Amino acid sequence: MTAATKTGFRIRQTKADKVFDIMNYVLLTICFLLVAYPLYFIVIASISDPVDVYAGKVFLFPHNATLDGYRRILEYKTFFTGYRNTVIYTVVGTAVNVVLTLPAAYALSRKDLVGRNAIMMMITFTMIFSGGIVPNYLLVDSLGLLDTMWALILPVAVSSWNLIVARTFFQQTIPDELLEASQLDGATNIQFFLQVVLPLSKAIIAVLVLFYAVSHWNSYFTAMIYLSDVNKHPLQLVLRSILFENSLGDMVEDAANLAAQQRLGDMIKYGIIIASSLPLLILYPFLQRYFIQGVMIGAVKG
Repeated sequence: MTAATKTGFRIRQTKADKVFDIMNYVLLTICFLLVAYPLYFIVIASISDPVDVYAGKVFLFPHNATLDGYRRILEYKTFFTGYRNTVIYTVVGTAVNVVLTLPAAYALSRKDLVGRNAIMMMITFTMIFSGGIVPNYLLVDSLGLLDTMWALILPVAVSSWNLIVARTFFQQTIPDELLEASQLDGATNIQFFLQVVLPLSKAIIAVLVLFYAVSHWNSYFTAMIYLSDVNKHPLQLVLRSILFENSLGDMVEDAANLAAQQRLGDMIKYGIIIASSLPLLILYPFLQRYFIQGVMIGAVKG
């Protein structure tokens, strides 16, 4: 209820205002359909006959509905192993990322840190240039991390971008006067960080958790390079292997002919997209405001 309504006054809309509102609703509806329909189409295509999908018969509702694709995916044991591995990599990796990023960002936000500008220049430099795949592989190999979970976590323990975002948050949110007051009370830097800064930084912690978790969940390239044990592959790499013809052939070896094999393969592809995206699709509506806040942090200088 607006202030004008509370006082008994009602703001009268002009004809131009009504036209503007209608245009906004129409434009937003079109944008929503452009974003939502592809997701909806994947869902109905995953339970429809692929022949009907390619024939254009699947538009708003499933056609010749079947769950054979999902049944075949559930029969693929590596799928569950990949799901388990991805959950472990995401939880452990995100915890390591946040624990290392927050103290580093807070330290770089302090004006009394000697050489912080030079450190920030070196961190920013890594966002533009990197050593490349071969040097990174040799480094991981020399550290004995090949074919271990830590090969997917330690090389990406701190994101330069997330570090800068967190540093900007601390600079704009934690006033110097608060630090001075804590020091007068006898608090050390560590005590101030743990007891004062962290409780006031729930927003940036949530943002970092989301950004890092999504990155780990969708990652597959590093696992493809560093992991040779199939039982350690994350979900995205398992799904990638399923999409290849040789892996798919193992799953559909009982198909009567190549056409039936291709039909079942298409059903599995749609089911794989849903199975891998479902956790994030469920969580995103509840966490959307944190993503927006993460984008806005650092965009406006106070």
